[in-house]
Amino acid sequence: MTLSNQTAKNPHVMFIDLNCDMGESFGTNIVGNDEGIMPYLSSANIACGFHGGNPSVMHHTVKLAMKYGVAIGAHPSFHDIEGFGRREMNLKATEIYDLIIYQVSALQGIVHVNGGKLHHVKPHGALYNMAAKDEEMAMAIADAIADLDATLILYGLSGSELIRAGKA
Repeated sequence: MTLSNQTAKNPHVMFIDLNCDMGESFGTNIVGNDEGIMPYLSSANIACGFHGGNPSVMHHTVKLAMKYGVAIGAHPSFHDIEGFGRREMNLKATEIYDLIIYQVSALQGIVHVNGGKLHHVKPHGALYNMAAKDEEMAMAIADAIADLDATLILYGLSGSELIRAGKA
């Protein structure tokens, strides 16, 4: 049963979302054990190719999540494969908006052709941490997500600028 189905059935029952970053392998670089951990998750953040993952890994990870009824989220990052998305970058808000649109759309398409629906977006690494403190960056991310699909859930650090932007 997916995360959204759990909460829709009984909104008064507490539900803990067991969430994990997945699909971060690329080329011959294997990151993590997606096959082993996926059955235990309620939601997964799937790398969108800029810090890890690639189209084939994304497709495989989406199919794996769907097999186990795991809610699928996009995990966009700075374009930083060498630094695994952990290096801060100084980008304009319009560039942040574009990189979110690009990456989330790619995963959204893969989910769609497999008969699923994207559930959430959780920025990765330095993008996530910077957006927690930077209002303009947080708004660019939230605006991009809302423009793509206003029903998507934005995952962020509690009390952060990213959460405030998502609510706005």
